[in-house]
Order: sequence, then structure tokens, then C-alpha cells
Amino acid sequence: MSNAAVAAEGRMYEFTTQSGSDTIAVGRKLADLLKPPQLLLLGGDLGTGKTTLVKGIAQALDAADPDEVTSPTFTLMHEFDGTRQGKPVKLYHLDVYRLESERQLETIGLDDLLTPDALVLVEWGEKFKSIRKRATGEILITSEGGDARKITVTLKE
Repeated sequence: MSNAAVAAEGRMYEFTTQSGSDTIAVGRKLADLLKPPQLLLLGGDLGTGKTTLVKGIAQALDAADPDEVTSPTFTLMHEFDGTRQGKPVKLYHLDVYRLESERQLETIGLDDLLTPDALVLVEWGEKFKSIRKRATGEILITSEGGDARKITVTLKE
């Protein structure tokens, strides 16, 4: 696992992982970097480890054990209660892959989720202009062959 930082319009972090357990470990590190309120696009092809990364974030926030975190593809959203630096935090993991319109997206109540104590991670959020506009950053996971992954995190200032 390696990382480097710096971006022109904010902060950028890069990590390389070799396994699912490495990806979970990166998620635990990211939990320290993510300060509520945040709405992050969680991008990457199917099977690149987006949910695996969320497992680590949830674990670091004492919101859920990794085996309790599953993909919200069919439920659209999973909600977890955790703590960050001794303060309550809400972790929302959304998957909007199956949604086709802004109107369908409105039924989720995204605005209601964006509270001062919330971390909102949205898989496939780049499909929707309204989500891209509100996003405070992006986590992009790309396959580097086999189980290797490159995780690029960009946080706006």
C-alpha cells in the first residue's frame, strides 16, 4: 500500500492495493481524511472494490463490521451510525446504478441526508448532474490487473 498527496484545487490522495484486505485498510485511513459534511462520488467499474472500500470506512467509524457492509444495489441506500473523533457521524452508502432519471433520484431525499454530521458515499453518482454539482469530492477505484487497485481520492477545499 502506498500513498501520495497534493492537488491544485483541493487535496488528492493515491493508494495502491494488492488485495481486498488492503482496500479495507485504505478505507480505514480514509475515514480520518473525510470530515462531515461530505458528499463523495464513489466511482469505478463493476467489481473494482467500491463496497470493499466502504467496509473499511464503516469499520473505522465504529459504524459496522466489514461483513455487515454489503452493496446497496437493490436497496439503493444503507445507513450506518458511527463516531468520528468522539462525535456522532452518519454514514450513507448509496448505489444509484439502477436509477435512470433525476426524478427517481429525488425519491431518495438526498438533500435530507446532507446533514452536518453526514458522510454520503454515492456509487454511480456521476450519472446525475445534481449529484456531481453537490459533490465535495470523488473516490475513483481502477483495476491495475488481478487484485491490484489504484484508489484516487480528490477532496475539494
